[in-house]
Amino acid sequence: MPKRNSMQIQFSSNSLNESFARVAVAAFISQLDPTVEELYDIKMAVSEAVTNSIIHGYDNSEDYEICIKCAYEDGVVSIEVIDYGKGIADIEEAMTALYTTSADEERAGLGFTVMQSMMDEIQVFSEVGNGTTIKMKKSLGV
Repeated sequence: MPKRNSMQIQFSSNSLNESFARVAVAAFISQLDPTVEELYDIKMAVSEAVTNSIIHGYDNSEDYEICIKCAYEDGVVSIEVIDYGKGIADIEEAMTALYTTSADEERAGLGFTVMQSMMDEIQVFSEVGNGTTIKMKKSLGV
């Protein structure tokens, strides 16, 4: 297993690319021989982060970019999901279970809650009008 590795991808904020992001990160992580549960958790967290960027950061517009950075070092996977959208005014409120800014009644407001339950660590950095970065970490083999 490599001691250190990294990758970065950028793609359009098209909702079809949510599955692409999940698979791309899974391909990067798979070379590290994670458990099925570890891989599932990471894929779910990435899926939620990308979906949040598309729906809340860009209001479902396909005209923008999302960037994902992945790194592996000393048994820890670090993932950043970055959008350059409208940002989050109150991060603490946004991370509250069941909170959503979406008018879509199918949205449960559990994206950050899911990410927190799947990953060991999550940090959110955002500035209104300048986008959001979600940083997540997961230790493998623990």
